[in-house]
Amino acid sequence: MALFGDGTRCVHGGHPEPAGGTPLLPGPVFAAPYHLGADGDFYGRAGNPTWRALESAIGDLDGGHCVLLPSGMAATSTLLRAVLRVGDALVLPSDGYYATRQLVHDELAELRLDVREIPTPGPWDDGVFDGVRLVLLETPSNPGLDVCDIAALAERAHAAGALLAVDNTTATPLGQRPLELGADIVIASDTKALSGHSDLLMGHVSVRDADLAERLVRARTLSGAIPGPFETWLVHRSLGTLDLRLSRQADNAAALVAALRDHPAVRGLRWPGTPDDPAHDLARRQMRRWGGVFRFELADAAAVEEFVRRSRLVVAATSFGGLHSTVDRRAQWGDPVPEGFVRFSAGCEDSEDLVADVLQALG
Repeated sequence: MALFGDGTRCVHGGHPEPAGGTPLLPGPVFAAPYHLGADGDFYGRAGNPTWRALESAIGDLDGGHCVLLPSGMAATSTLLRAVLRVGDALVLPSDGYYATRQLVHDELAELRLDVREIPTPGPWDDGVFDGVRLVLLETPSNPGLDVCDIAALAERAHAAGALLAVDNTTATPLGQRPLELGADIVIASDTKALSGHSDLLMGHVSVRDADLAERLVRARTLSGAIPGPFETWLVHRSLGTLDLRLSRQADNAAALVAALRDHPAVRGLRWPGTPDDPAHDLARRQMRRWGGVFRFELADAAAVEEFVRRSRLVVAATSFGGLHSTVDRRAQWGDPVPEGFVRFSAGCEDSEDLVADVLQALG
């Protein structure tokens, strides 16, 4: 499978060998107990063939051992609880997904962690890595779309005896492969672009080390944080179009960024895919392709509300990576950004329609 391109791997990943009279993608397995035998599945919380099929497909794209979880935050919390012990030092992005910071400070308080929050672009001083157990990056960051050097930070983390994890939600496995750049762990919310239809929750952790993968599977089994078989099957079905969806979304993002670059109502426009973006050169070195998420600022919250009201194609929603173009005013969720800060997720509409709609909505 590794010899094939992205689109082929998305379409065929995790599928069984063809056999006459069988479906191309087997349906979801809903069993709780199984008939007991010498081997195979025995209980639905411990194993499910629908999970394994999708884990095979995502693991191939990530280049590691994939463990499926029922949401992106379930993936993050399972990883942190499996890796960290009382008193460990943890590095987090201060400008990354807000719920990760809330989880660490509120729900993992009993671990009395030494939490060090660093902006994605740094500065990454040497002291950041002293005595650290886990370094968690998010690149491109959500919502700011800043970028950090995965390979360089992995080398520094490993020299300090730490593991390095990358939240790869924004980039997807097609846009970036952190494990190939030296990271030990990849986490992602597959609710976003990987499933891409805004109709389910899912997440995963992929790791290079098989023993760590087994620890994560054990943690999933004992905690009961298991994905639903039907949702898993839907993700696997949707994965087949990831390559196509990502291409259209990136094309739409490029067209919108070009149209908004000189617009008088817009400031703070950022997208790593454009050559004049501060993160472009680094992103181009470590990313394989661009995605559909970009950011900009309008005057205030009222201006964002009016923009959404006037648009016929763009809706307000707090997710990204779906078929529909969406905006999310991030300040309402507690992100440290201006009131008019917008994370825009370009969908799969026709580019000309989308650009025309956005421009008229801005007035």
